[in-house]
Amino acid sequence: MVLASVGGSAPKKYDEIDAAPEERARGITINTATVEYETETRHYAHVDCPGHADYVKNMITGAAQMDGAILVVSGADGPMPQTKEHILLAKQVGVPSIVVFLNKKDQVDDEELLELVDLEVRELLTAYEYDGDNVPIVSGSALRALEALMATPGLKRGDNEWVDGIFSLIDSVDTHIPVPQRQTDLPFLLAVEDVFSITGRGTVATGRIERGTVKVGDPVDLVGIRETRNATVTGVEMFQKTMDDAIAGDNVGLLLRGMQKEDIERGMVLAKPGSITPHTKFEAVVYVLKKEEGGRHSPFFPGYRPQFYMRTTDVTGNVTNIMNDKDEEAKMCMPGDRIKMVVELIQPVACEQGMRKRTQSLQEMEFVAALPFEEVLMQDLETWATLELASVPEAYAQHDSQTEDQQQAQEQEQ
Repeated sequence: MVLASVGGSAPKKYDEIDAAPEERARGITINTATVEYETETRHYAHVDCPGHADYVKNMITGAAQMDGAILVVSGADGPMPQTKEHILLAKQVGVPSIVVFLNKKDQVDDEELLELVDLEVRELLTAYEYDGDNVPIVSGSALRALEALMATPGLKRGDNEWVDGIFSLIDSVDTHIPVPQRQTDLPFLLAVEDVFSITGRGTVATGRIERGTVKVGDPVDLVGIRETRNATVTGVEMFQKTMDDAIAGDNVGLLLRGMQKEDIERGMVLAKPGSITPHTKFEAVVYVLKKEEGGRHSPFFPGYRPQFYMRTTDVTGNVTNIMNDKDEEAKMCMPGDRIKMVVELIQPVACEQGMRKRTQSLQEMEFVAALPFEEVLMQDLETWATLELASVPEAYAQHDSQTEDQQQAQEQEQ
């Protein structure tokens, strides 16, 4: 609304952002939503993430796409329990920079209380390895700014203290969050967030381009969850604007030939043909959060089945093997341990070496090798981190597991 007053965006009503019936009924964000706006120097795609404690897991999808984040904290109430989880998630999915907005300043009578909240937020950011001392913290009231603009449309800088607070926030975002380096030289990849069917045109898959470029006429693979399928991009659109091509970092909708809406679902990826393959088994290096870090209260054992969050999907995985930091097999894992573990997913997901994941109680998950377990056993531990995805045998590309009969036959041959 503030940027719309200076021509930087089109104003959007609340129910245009939180469009789901339950979101409207409860007055909270449940799923992520994306809007666009411009400042004097930049064009932004703004992902609105849920702040309500019950929907923190939905924030993972949004945070995984961010080049920077605005952390909104109530100046009247201070950081909430989920604020720590938001900061932790932002750090673990690789959000490099954060700007803080202390909202509801109009409800704070004592300036010292606002200073205490400021100090508490900085300590939290420092605890999770952000530069808490230098993170910009702007205070204001979104509600008062909105009311002022509705009463007097077209307010500019200096006309109203509440509107000026929003301008100060945008200035901080412009100056503190660096211009991201886009991986345009790598093969195209987009994680599907949503799917639409447009009458008379076809099926549209939306999402943020993670790397590479795409243009009208390009062939793409639809990878993960189901069998890999091929399609052709017949249209590229970004925020209701038709384009010939798009690059890494763009939030786009891709019109696909040869696809029905039911063929595509959230969590799949669109990629350059042959550039990525789905897997059901992988090995990962993991640090397990302790209770005071917002993690587990108790140990877990082989057979534990958490949810793994990868790009825009979450999938159940079975922890089949645990190794300690001495590469010895462990019978259990305690909160605070750093381990290696083998995970078998219940459905194939597009993944690759070096990819980071997140679970509800595990963090710092890095692919060491996207290889079938039997193959990994024959590799020296020191070489795992340098294995390239190209070394994944074609025969194992989608089905990384074997039947017991096949395993026994191989053991006899060896």
